[in-house]
Amino acid sequence: MNSPLLIDGKVAAAEVLAQVKNDVEIMKAGGVHPCLAVILVGDDPASEVYVRNKVLRAEECGITSLEYKVGSDTSQAHVLHMIEVLNQDAAVHGILVQLPLPKHIDESVVLQAINPQKDVDGFHSENVGGLSQGLDVLAPCTPTGCMYLLHKTLGDLSGKHAVVIGRSNIVGKPMAALLLKANCTVTILHSRSERAETICRQADIVVAAVGRPLMVDADWLKPGAVVIDVGINRINAGGRSRLVGDVDMESALTKVSAITPVPGGVGPMTIAFLMRNTLTAAKQQTQSRAKSEASCLSIS
Repeated sequence: MNSPLLIDGKVAAAEVLAQVKNDVEIMKAGGVHPCLAVILVGDDPASEVYVRNKVLRAEECGITSLEYKVGSDTSQAHVLHMIEVLNQDAAVHGILVQLPLPKHIDESVVLQAINPQKDVDGFHSENVGGLSQGLDVLAPCTPTGCMYLLHKTLGDLSGKHAVVIGRSNIVGKPMAALLLKANCTVTILHSRSERAETICRQADIVVAAVGRPLMVDADWLKPGAVVIDVGINRINAGGRSRLVGDVDMESALTKVSAITPVPGGVGPMTIAFLMRNTLTAAKQQTQSRAKSEASCLSIS
């Protein structure tokens, strides 16, 4: 077998962002300025870093970014009011509430309050349901980024057996839906799965998104498999702290044909597809508004 391909998420993300920037410039020339609003509740350091990176990428793409930061003691009612104001603002095309939220705020209630057309995270039940039906909706950014890497690596995915390890609403379930849409045969493995290792070893594609460091090694993998490692885990080894995935890279390299590294694999794709979702939302809302205005004119 040839040396395994390390799937470079940084290069792929740069491609996506360059296309987004080009399309944003075209929209601006037509008088539409794509806009993303981000709400950050509290002062969690990791969340602040994520929001800062999202705002920076938006600015680089020419997308207007609005950042709303409120204290951790902010009421759920106030957060819902902020969302409703943004829902009604035609100049805002995408709304993102940075997770996790403080414990006194119901995450599901907040996510359901976002207009599905502006739900650039793809977490609203209307978008989740549409995705399960194979419709073109705003889908979660990480799984969509994973699909981009898989298509870039393998081309047509039809008929491939894909195993998704993990069943979270953010990655595992939407990942399975996107793979089904691409005509894969899909198996989801989770904490209650029996013979997980044996089943995984049958897969042409493995997407590990379980949050357990180095869980998947060569014994889990079919020779020539393509592995997408979504996990980002910090461990201490040899007196040093380092980031690792859910896949034991050193072991997996003896079996796979291609694999994403951690870091530098899936991570950059998430923000890139957040920008693409914002652009898509802006296009869809502009088209919807134009159709509505045309309808009003024809009636009058």
